[in-house]
Amino acid sequence: MKAVLQWYSRPRSIASQLVLLFTLAAALLLFCGLGAFYLIVVQHAFAEDNEFLADRLSSLERELSRSGGLDRLTATLRGARENEVDVYWVRVIHPSGKIIAETPQMSVLLPPSVFPSPTLAPSPFNPKNYQIDGKLFSLVATSEETDGQLYLLQVAQDRSSDEQFATQFALVLAGALLPGIVVSTMIAIAVTKRGLRPLQQLTQSLERIDPSHLNERLSKATWPRELQPVATAFDEMLARLEDSFTHLSQFSADLAHELRTPISNIRGEAEVTLTRPRTSENYRNVIESITGECERLSGIVENLLFLARAEATDRQIQKDIFPVRPVIEKIASYYRTIAEERGISITNEGDGDVYADPLLFDRALSNLLDNALRFTPDRGKITIRSRSRNDRTELAVEDTGCGIAPHHLSRIFDRFYRVDSSRSSKGTGLGLALVKSITDLHGGSATATSELNRGTTITLTFPAQDSSVAENKLPVPS
Repeated sequence: MKAVLQWYSRPRSIASQLVLLFTLAAALLLFCGLGAFYLIVVQHAFAEDNEFLADRLSSLERELSRSGGLDRLTATLRGARENEVDVYWVRVIHPSGKIIAETPQMSVLLPPSVFPSPTLAPSPFNPKNYQIDGKLFSLVATSEETDGQLYLLQVAQDRSSDEQFATQFALVLAGALLPGIVVSTMIAIAVTKRGLRPLQQLTQSLERIDPSHLNERLSKATWPRELQPVATAFDEMLARLEDSFTHLSQFSADLAHELRTPISNIRGEAEVTLTRPRTSENYRNVIESITGECERLSGIVENLLFLARAEATDRQIQKDIFPVRPVIEKIASYYRTIAEERGISITNEGDGDVYADPLLFDRALSNLLDNALRFTPDRGKITIRSRSRNDRTELAVEDTGCGIAPHHLSRIFDRFYRVDSSRSSKGTGLGLALVKSITDLHGGSATATSELNRGTTITLTFPAQDSSVAENKLPVPS
């Protein structure tokens, strides 16, 4: 039983299924066609016999209705010999039930009792069939008045040859059916192989593509119409894979560069310190410097883990509706302490409600304020605006910094991307990437507008509650 289940659960070959279905369909059509042909021929033969039987019965009725017809018919039947028996068997019965005359040997095979009653006799075109000793007879009976008396006339037609013909004809058609099925199977195999050949060619084309040749594409114009959507979808998948590989390679290079600097600093300071004995103060300074570099490494790793988790959650976060102004004011008050030392003002113009994860919202706004403080000059200004609409809530952070060139705006949300080398000491290039990931998790968007020497505005969009997605808590790094 287990072996049968394993066989049944195995993947089926498309070619074998097509051959089987085509063969079954062809066999069914042949069977129906030959069966219909057989019925038409046999029924036509029996219909002709019914007509001849009807003509014979009418002829006998006319003979009996004539003057002296009974004597002539009786003489004819009595004078017939056994070896001269015709295909028609005739019996004449007196009104008293006595057999006046009949075809020789008729009583042996066809006694009067097997014939239908004249009153219930069917139409001559639909006689009663009777089979005995391997012979098939069609029986009819009728009453005919002659010489003032009502005689019973019974007529039988020997149809054994017709039955033999029907049997032989059925065997011939059955013999033609088997070769027809074999030929249909061969045609099905040839057609299936030819039809699946483009699929084999497509498979061979796909096997030639490897990670080092992701730039290759399948030309959909060369494939059959049924395979063109497959080729198009595969080309689109290759394009996505190529883009992912490119981003992954760039990300790996950027990550190696970002980690190399703090690690080199830690190693260099440790090696210099170990070259000769130092005072306790020197060791303390070195340890503090190493601790700072470790914090930087920890921040990079923590942010990368958050991005990885954000991509793995498939937009499953825990959302809630809350007023946006108190949340903005709480975060802004924290950064005002830092901003006041440089004479930078932070203004809160928030209003309305937002539907988002509170912790993720705080993280996004904190990153925006931290980024704005980095690039806003002393005595500058940072403005936080928010407004709620029917379908979304928009949060914008505007600064009066140096601005960003237009050709950089499309990439500022990429990981480790920084506009120029002069900013390399002002962050890791992950802040805006984290912000973009948070808005993506909410089904929103993050956009940036900027003017050189006039400032930059980052706008975040959070959809309203009716367009939310499934929710689940996402751990947020501190």
